[in-house]
Amino acid sequence: MDKFINLIKLSVGTESVETLADWPRGNAVRVVAVAWDRLEPGEAHRLRALGIDVGAVLKVAHRGIFGGRDPLAVEIGRMTVALRRSHAVAIGVEAAPGEDVHPAVRVERPAL
Repeated sequence: MDKFINLIKLSVGTESVETLADWPRGNAVRVVAVAWDRLEPGEAHRLRALGIDVGAVLKVAHRGIFGGRDPLAVEIGRMTVALRRSHAVAIGVEAAPGEDVHPAVRVERPAL
């Protein structure tokens, strides 16, 4: 079923990238962009605290079975994190074959 998914695109600057929302289950992906403005400040803070930011390598482990297939279970490091689909749509990704899942390297960012 996952191989027939149409991937949603997220516009970042002048280019468009695929989002985590419909990425096939089981494949490693690198986060290349996050549309922080699409998220509530508390949600953005939670994602950053979990290491979900540009440079992180994630893997979609499971999907919900109802309607919009909410929530998504995402592996990052040794954690499995539940994400709403609305959060996953704000995360731009690219394939990262052969890479181990890991959080983004922490960098100091200004407050939201």
